[in-house]
Amino acid sequence: MIEIHNLTKTFGSFKAVDGLNLKVAPGEIFGFLGPNGAGKTTTVKILSGIMRPTSGRVVVAGHDVELEPLAAKRELAYIPDEPFVYPKLTGWEFLRFIGDLYAVPRGEQARRIPELLETFELTEQAGELLESYSHGMKQKLLIASVLLRRPKVVLFDEPTVGLDPKSIRRFKLLLADIAREGAAVFMCTHILDMAEKLCHSVGIIYRGRLVARGTVAEVKKLTTAAGIRSLEDVFLELTE
Repeated sequence: MIEIHNLTKTFGSFKAVDGLNLKVAPGEIFGFLGPNGAGKTTTVKILSGIMRPTSGRVVVAGHDVELEPLAAKRELAYIPDEPFVYPKLTGWEFLRFIGDLYAVPRGEQARRIPELLETFELTEQAGELLESYSHGMKQKLLIASVLLRRPKVVLFDEPTVGLDPKSIRRFKLLLADIAREGAAVFMCTHILDMAEKLCHSVGIIYRGRLVARGTVAEVKKLTTAAGIRSLEDVFLELTE
């Protein structure tokens, strides 16, 4: 569902992403891990079509992101770490707007929007302007909009930033539901414990290069350092 071929992105003399090759299958939850400045957000922005690569090719749901940008964007959803919403819309209006933009039938919207607002405990705030929402409320609304339109590829950049523990637990369950419906989930996160428990596979990027890729069990075998017990131990060993 996601194919990245020899992806490189440079800013002047700095290589943010350096020859990245990666594939993510339908129904797979992929955790993209790395320290700050490793190239995670740059990769996600290129996948989403927000940023152009210096070289290489990215394919989303069978569509080349550079050659078929609209077709690719119809099939994906991107939730950044800093959620953007239109401040003068209400929560309900925002979900209706997203539903109309991605051609979700009005009957389905009328049924599912109240359900999603209830799921994320936003029913009471649904009629309020989004400029009054907290960071966590905006994040929950964006995740609700993803569930409304059911894209084939979902890109998350630090998705749990600003969420309370109850919402994080609910998010984990919903993420599993999204994957079970056949979507590919590409998630950048610093929460290694969540990645270890939730992701079908992980990749570790360091200084723009992919230094590890596989299931958590496979990645753990890549280092023979004494005391390696968790994904966090492996991550720290590979990115020293």
